[in-house]
Amino acid sequence: MSGGDWVVVIPVKTFAAAKSRLRPQLDDEQRAALARAFALDTVDAVRTAERVAEVVVVTAEPELGGELAALPDVELVPESGEAGLTAAIELGIAQVRHGGGRHLAVLLGDLPALRSAALDAALEAACGHRLAFVADLEGTGTTLVTALAGTGLRPGFGPDSAAAHRAAGFADLAVLGTIDLGLRRDVDTVEALEAALGLGVGPRTAEVVAAFADEALPHAPAEASGTPSDGAEAQAAPARSQ
Repeated sequence: MSGGDWVVVIPVKTFAAAKSRLRPQLDDEQRAALARAFALDTVDAVRTAERVAEVVVVTAEPELGGELAALPDVELVPESGEAGLTAAIELGIAQVRHGGGRHLAVLLGDLPALRSAALDAALEAACGHRLAFVADLEGTGTTLVTALAGTGLRPGFGPDSAAAHRAAGFADLAVLGTIDLGLRRDVDTVEALEAALGLGVGPRTAEVVAAFADEALPHAPAEASGTPSDGAEAQAAPARSQ
């Protein structure tokens, strides 16, 4: 991660409060396991991106904090309670050390199909715009917002956030160029999870899904394979390579 020019803030909900829209297909334990897997796979993809110098994770989840605390390139910002996405993002942005010529990005923590190379490509594209964003695959939400060094960042995640970011002058990177689908595929529903599995997910997500009973996720595979070798044909739910 040394030599990167971006700091990435990742807000993560407590696992028990996350992914309520996966009910009733998945029970509370399964939803919490998925939320944990999504967050860790997302953080791993960001940590290994060449353009990223530092990762700032904001969360009130003690389990996640314990797992990330030992990582030298991750700064953990504990929340005092679940204050909401906007408050978590603001807390993370305030924690970022300004100066040094580094740019700032905010990324959702539920992108299990994210690849490091895809994030690098998006951040490279973002270097051409003072403010930029990436819309989700539905075209209404947002998965990534960016600001060049010295530019204030006030993202507007939430309902219809893509339109809000366009109106606020953020460049729409998904319209201006090709953005990898894994960066746009956040997961809030079973259908979105199935779509992410088709793109190839990180190892933790693949492991959790493989443990589900068939009836819990009827369109997902019963097993999730390891990272496919170069040139291997994609499986129904391949584990993602970085």
